[in-house]
Amino acid sequence: MEVKPGYKRTEVGVIPKGWDAGGLGKFWTVTDCKHVTAEFVADGIPVASIKEVQSRYVELANAKQTTEHFYSLLIEGGRKPQPGDLILSRNATVGEVAQVADWHPRFAMGQDVCLLRKKSPDHSTDFLQAVFQSPVITNQLSNLMVGSTFKRVNVEQIRSFSVPMPPLPEQRAIAAALSDVDALLGAMDRLIAKKRDLKQAAMQQLLTGQTRLPGFHVEWEVKTLGDLFTFSGGYSASRDQLSNEGHCYLHYGDIHTSSKTFIDARADYQDIPKLDIPLNRVAAKSLLDDGDVVFVDASEDDAGASKHLVAVNKDRIPFIAGLHTIVAKSKTDELAHAYRRYCFQTFAIQQQFHFYAVGTKVTGISKTNIAKLKLPVPSVAEQSAIAEVLTDMDAELAALEQRREKTRALKQGMMQELLTGRTRLV
Repeated sequence: MEVKPGYKRTEVGVIPKGWDAGGLGKFWTVTDCKHVTAEFVADGIPVASIKEVQSRYVELANAKQTTEHFYSLLIEGGRKPQPGDLILSRNATVGEVAQVADWHPRFAMGQDVCLLRKKSPDHSTDFLQAVFQSPVITNQLSNLMVGSTFKRVNVEQIRSFSVPMPPLPEQRAIAAALSDVDALLGAMDRLIAKKRDLKQAAMQQLLTGQTRLPGFHVEWEVKTLGDLFTFSGGYSASRDQLSNEGHCYLHYGDIHTSSKTFIDARADYQDIPKLDIPLNRVAAKSLLDDGDVVFVDASEDDAGASKHLVAVNKDRIPFIAGLHTIVAKSKTDELAHAYRRYCFQTFAIQQQFHFYAVGTKVTGISKTNIAKLKLPVPSVAEQSAIAEVLTDMDAELAALEQRREKTRALKQGMMQELLTGRTRLV
C-alpha cells in the first residue's frame, strides 16, 4: 500500500516523517528490580509492586514496607525511583504503568515491576504513559501472551517494544489532549459513584419504612419468606455442558457476576447460556416464570450469600434454573414483581443471610433456612411507588454508565489517531 506524502513506514506502522520510532530501549532505560527477598515490617519504607502501579501515579498508601537495610539493597544500580520515572508491572497485570512524582516519599520497587527512565529531556513521561495504555503497546503484549497461561514479560522484551516518538512539543500536546479525556472520565466515575451511594441510601430508607413516600401511612406487616414463597432447587448442569444451543439456563456463577438484580429472558436472550436437553427432563418447579426469584445456595464469601436475580419472563420462554440455585415461586400476590428487584438488598436482609449461611471455604444457605428470613411488606401500591423511584435512579445510572463507555470508546479512537500521527495537534 502506498504511503501518503509526509509519512513513512516503520515498525510501529505509518507515522509522520518528522517522528522517530524504535524499540523502547532506544529512548528510555529499562531497569529490573534487584532480585532480593525484602524483609517486610509494620513501619518502614514502602515497596511498590503490582497493585501500586494501577493508577496514574504510584499509590503507596497500602503498600508493604521494608527495612532500611533491604531498601539500600533494592535501590542499588540506578534502581532508586525519581520524579519523571515510570514504574511498570511486568507480571500478572502486565503493562500497567504509573508515574513517580516529586511529592512521593522514597520507596523501593518490588520484584514484579521495573523502572523506566527517560534518556533525554526530549521525552515526555505523560506521553509514554499514554502509549502504554494504547493499542500500540497492548497489541504487542497480546502477541507476546498468545498461548501463555502465565502473564509475564522480561526486561529485554520490554526494551524491544516498538514505540513512536514525536518531537517533544507534539508529545506534550498529545498527552494533554488524552489527559483532558481522562479527567472527564474521572469526573464521570466520581458522579456515578455518588449516584450509586445515593441509590443505596434511598433503598435503605424506603425499603425499611424509615422514609415513607407521600400519601402512604398504612403500617407494614412483617412476613417470613416462607409465608411468601415456596422453594425448590434447580437443574444441575456443569458450565462445560452449556453452549449457544438449547434452552436458557441460569447458572449460579452468572448470578454472582451479574451487576443487576433481574434477568430478562427476552431482552437478554442472546447473552444467556443455553442447555440443550429435552424440557421433559426438567421439573416444572425448576422452570422460571415471570417474577420468580433465584437465589444462589453457595458462595465463596459472605457478601455473595444473598446474591439473587428476579426472572422477567412474560413471554414464558423456557428458562431453566441451574446448578446451586434456590428458586422462590410466589404463594401470594403480596410482593409486586418490580419491588422484588430491590427488597432483598437491604442490610437487614443481608445480615439474615449471613446469620443462616454455613460453611468455611464455601458458604451456603438451605431452602429450610431461607424460608425463615423476615421481610417487612408494605401495601402493593406503596411497593410499586418505591420500585418506581428506585427504577428511575437505576435508569439515570445506566444512562451515565453508557455515556462513560462512549467516552472511553472516544478515547480509544483518539489514541489511534494521535499516536499514529493521522491527526496532528502541532
